[in-house]
Formats: sequence, C-alpha cells, structure tokens
Amino acid sequence: MQASFHAGNRARLAALAKPQSVLVFFSGEEIRKTNDEYYPFYADRSFVYLTGIEQKESVFLCVKEGEGSWRERLYILPSDPMAERWTGRRLTMAEAEALSGISDIRPVGQFESDLHTLVAAGHYSQAVGQAEHLYLDLYRASTRDIDRPAHRLLQTAQRNYPYLRLENANALLRKLRLIKQPCEIEAVRRAEEITRDGILAMMKASRPGMYEYQYKAEFDRALGQYGPQGPGFPSIISAGRNNFCIHYYSYTGQAQDGDMVLNDVGAQWDNHTTDVSRGWPCNGRFTERQKLLFNCALQTSNHMFATVAPGMPMREVDAEIRRYNAALLRDAGVLDEERNIGRYMWHGGAHHVGYDVHDVVETPETIAPGMVFCIDVGIYHEDWGIGFRLEDNLLVTETGCENLSAAIPRTVEDIEDVMRHG
Repeated sequence: MQASFHAGNRARLAALAKPQSVLVFFSGEEIRKTNDEYYPFYADRSFVYLTGIEQKESVFLCVKEGEGSWRERLYILPSDPMAERWTGRRLTMAEAEALSGISDIRPVGQFESDLHTLVAAGHYSQAVGQAEHLYLDLYRASTRDIDRPAHRLLQTAQRNYPYLRLENANALLRKLRLIKQPCEIEAVRRAEEITRDGILAMMKASRPGMYEYQYKAEFDRALGQYGPQGPGFPSIISAGRNNFCIHYYSYTGQAQDGDMVLNDVGAQWDNHTTDVSRGWPCNGRFTERQKLLFNCALQTSNHMFATVAPGMPMREVDAEIRRYNAALLRDAGVLDEERNIGRYMWHGGAHHVGYDVHDVVETPETIAPGMVFCIDVGIYHEDWGIGFRLEDNLLVTETGCENLSAAIPRTVEDIEDVMRHG
C-alpha cells in the first residue's frame, strides 16, 4: 500500500472522532516464547492499516482539535547499533515517513511525556482548550486475552487523567475497514493467485499414505516462491477423521486410500489475506458418497454467488446457505428434515476477509459494494467418514458479486483432472 492509502485512512478516522480528542494506537510488542526467545513479531493490523508500519513498540497519536482540524505523530524505536546487530535494522525516521506519510516522527521514549503535555490541564490546545476524550482500541476476543499496551495506558489514564472520557477506537476502525478500497481489492486478487498455486501444489502431490505435514510443506513451498509473506493465518490441513476438528493444526495424520483431504488456507499479499477451502480424495477419485456431498456444497456455493447483491441483508447470507444446502441434502436422502441441518453443518457460512482472515469490521445490516467476505459451505458426515468445506472469497460489486477464488479448481471434474494430470 502507498503512503497515500494510510494517510487517507487516518483522515477518515479523524473525521469520525469527536472534537477535543486524543487517539492512541500501538503496533504491539513481542511475546516471549521461552527463555530468551520471542515469537515472531506480528504488528496490530489496525495499526498497519493506519500507518503502514510493522515495527514493534511503535505508537500512532492523533489529536483531533475541531472539525477538519487534527495533528498526528508517529513514535518509533530509535537507532540502536547493538540491538540491530542482533535483531535487524530498525526503520529510520525518513523511512517511517515514506511508509506512513507522517512527517512528525519522534523516538518512542518521548511518547509518555508528550502525552502528558497534551492531556494535562491547559496544555492541549490554546485554541480549543482541554482534551476531553481518549480513544483506545481495547478490544478483547476473549476475557482471558493478555493485556496489551492500550490496556496499560487505560490504567495510567484512569489514575492520572480521570477527567478524560474513554472512547471506543475499535468501533471507528471497524467502520473504516468494512468497505475495501481498489488497492485493497487488487492486493486480495494477487493473494488469490498465490493461494491457487499453493492448493494446486497440494492437489498434484496428493497420494494415499501422504502425511498432513507433507501437504503443508507443498503449500508453504509454493507460497515461498513469492516472498516472505507466507500464509495469512495458520494453515488448516487434515485428512480422514481429523477433518472433523474444524480448526486442526497438528499435521501428524496420514491420508489413507479413500480419505478426503481438507484444507482451509490462504496466502497474504500486501497485508491482505485470503481464506479458501477445498476438499479432495487423496487418491484423486471421488467416491459416489463423496461426490454427492461435494456437489451439494458446490451447488449451494454457486447459488450464493448468483444471489448475493447490494441491498441483501447480511444476516441472510448464512441463513440462505444453511437453508439451500439443507434442501439439497434432504432431496439427496442424506438429511431427514431441513431443521436438522446442524447435524452436518457445524459452523457459519460467511465472514469478512481483509487485513485479518476474520476481518475486524462492523457487521453491516445490508450488503454494499466493496465488501469482501467468504462463502463457506462445510459438510461433516461422521457416519460416512467424510468431512470437508468449500470456501471462496466474494467481492460485492455494484450489480451483484464476483468469486475472487473461482480460478482455484472447485468442481469434482476439475479437481480430478488436476490430480490425474498433476
């Protein structure tokens, strides 16, 4: 993404914030793995969305003084030759400005004193007066999540600046990230092409006796030819009975002759992630039962790509997937009553995709152009030993929708053809 993209995102953020506000966002910190080792650092996605910066311990600060008037600063780690000898170069201020478009860049050690100057009585703005609001992203996916820098700043603010009104920065970010801009859509298209190569590599290598970690190695190698970005999330690759664990990461199972191989994978490009699922028999030949269930999923998916259009209620997407698939499974003699679809469909059928694989967006009431979400049809028939999902990424257009992952083989005939001639 160009610096102009990030600058535009910040301008839209400032427009949503209340006057007399200070907004603070953190890139995050390393998490210790063991002894003197850390997990690879992964910057907060909303911070990257606003700044283009993926370096640890960075801070973005925005001061909204009045309508149409705001100031912004970026704080980064200063140069440290000894630390950089061990862990790599740090961004220079000039490099950070080129990436972000922010001209006021300071060492991160100044952040706390600068913040105090901004929010302490009488120092916020001579023109506007005292700061009244503090925006922080305090979102937790679970109450057991560890505290992040924003949570620690909250405690400091409550103790030292009790007059500040806490505002939910996460709500603003969700509004911004819902509609994808043209440059984002192009990044997703590129990620789809790379994902296709990874899935084709697994299909072509597939054979009875192959271990799940070998499938993963094929996928990773294909993605590695395009740079260090790699998968956008931990790959789910399983075979046989392991397919009945929806989020499976062990990679230790072995595909036996006749087993279905399930994969739920996605490459990322320019920080945009895809989420694609395909299932196939490890021997390259669908049995009649496998074909029956797969075609129910495929017809359901095709129906959704013919149905989704601007103005459709978002909540109806998942409901229509379940209703349509239930009718197909009932007509095929697999399901007794449509209301029992939960016996074979275990998870939702749609979620937004973008900077996160389950993107941080405000759930819309109605679908609008520029939204990108998946159509995910999973069927899990434990009695038959068949579990898989067919998942594609959908772009809402002005008149309907587009399947961004349509080039990845998704019919019985196409999958068997790839595997036969791989």
